[in-house]
Amino acid sequence: MSIVVTRIHELADIKEELAARDWFMGTSGNLAIKVQGEPLQFLVTASGKDKRKKTNEDFLLVDQDGNSVGETNVKPSAETLLHCEIYGRSNAGCSLHVHTVANNVISEIYGDEGKVVFKGQELIKAFGRWEEDAEWEIPIIPNHADIPKLAAALAPFVEEDKGAVLIRNHGITAWGKNAFEAKKVLEACEFLFQYELALLQAKANLQVIRQK
Repeated sequence: MSIVVTRIHELADIKEELAARDWFMGTSGNLAIKVQGEPLQFLVTASGKDKRKKTNEDFLLVDQDGNSVGETNVKPSAETLLHCEIYGRSNAGCSLHVHTVANNVISEIYGDEGKVVFKGQELIKAFGRWEEDAEWEIPIIPNHADIPKLAAALAPFVEEDKGAVLIRNHGITAWGKNAFEAKKVLEACEFLFQYELALLQAKANLQVIRQK
């Protein structure tokens, strides 16, 4: 089995799992996985497809500039340049971008601060932070409509082989050294977002009760 076919199966498994969680509303989101480093080539989801369904053209191979390698009937995701930045600036092997209600709301609540910081949460270990009272900071960047400008805004935050960046009112891009690690980072982020929203709601409810 060729490396391309192997990577297609890996990415298809992730797509199926994330689709089951309803993280691809309205054809949103895109996934990518590296095939080779020199020269850079990676598989990325095709643009405009319903990712809850399987087809023979769910993914296509692109180069370091996000251009398709070989003939294809589909176009790469409009946000392919985000994945180009990640693979060009790190040794990451997989990157995932999804839109959820939780990550959009968190990005709006903390958007003016330019980051959201989590501390003391067990799932921070997913990011390789094992010390007691560890912190994990997720940057929040503006949602530029111009994709090259958006990619440029993300670029400074690609400092490690695993990480995540929120795009304000747009979604999250997470990456890791392979498909397993990237999915782990994404899942940990989404847990933290849901936890934070639940905590904020619980505090608001408690304040109302105390005022009665």
